[in-house]
Amino acid sequence: MTTPGPRTDADVPGYVRGLGLPGLADVHVHFLPEPMLRKVWAYFDRAERNYGLPWPIHYRTDEADRLRRLRALGLHAIPALSYAHKPGMARWLNDWAADFAGRVPGGLHCATFYPEPDVTDVVRDALRRGARLFKVHVQVGRFAPDDPRLGDAWSLLEAAGVPVVIHAGSAPLAGEHTGTAPVRRLLADHPRLTLVIAHLGMPEYDGFADLVEAYPNVHLDTTMAGTDFSDRFAPLPRRYVDRLAGLGHRVALGSDFPNIPYPYAHQLAALARLDLGDGWMRDVLWHTGARLLRLPG
Repeated sequence: MTTPGPRTDADVPGYVRGLGLPGLADVHVHFLPEPMLRKVWAYFDRAERNYGLPWPIHYRTDEADRLRRLRALGLHAIPALSYAHKPGMARWLNDWAADFAGRVPGGLHCATFYPEPDVTDVVRDALRRGARLFKVHVQVGRFAPDDPRLGDAWSLLEAAGVPVVIHAGSAPLAGEHTGTAPVRRLLADHPRLTLVIAHLGMPEYDGFADLVEAYPNVHLDTTMAGTDFSDRFAPLPRRYVDRLAGLGHRVALGSDFPNIPYPYAHQLAALARLDLGDGWMRDVLWHTGARLLRLPG
């Protein structure tokens, strides 16, 4: 049995309580320095040209309002995911993210990295300062996850057991290094990495699920999956949905807040309508993410 998902954001807290959960553990939330966030939003404003369909930002508000909305939804920890897409960005983004975690109650200390000469030191420093979640985006960054310059950095992350959200799927845009093959090569060298494949790896759903089944610390996040928006270009095949039924303990909630073209509640409703049962929803909405983020309770 699957409880119908919430229709509006105001319904989310009651829906979560009805499942017997203490809140939501969302591993895919973005907060950025304001100048960078404005550039990201300007990019999405051109989405019809870039992606072939409009992408209106639903939560185009100031930081204080976005934090208020996430707390009202029930997030116990608020990630501030960013991703470097050229040399020299990672250090100052990590400095900003460390400050965010220090000044925002419930803010989760996040970090990023990029294949450049000092990448090992960048990752080592972020871990030393307490980073609990990393993010990389191989399509935007235009680098291979198994780039030799990243080898020692990945070894540090593998040893620390700190999760890395990696956007490696080929949707909504493919890149030279997207798809399962580069990630498979990475895992061959670092088989105990704690990776979280963003967007369920869309559209290479089955290929990334194969990696979840082959490697003990590989997970998926649900970001945008099954929504009316994503179903227009990367629908979930029914046979894949059936496969997801057995992977709930390795699937974590992701939303892409605030850069989504629909209310947050729609992501939860989209997952509920997969009809995989309330137990599966509990794992996805709380248990898996809480374990990855090391949340109390």
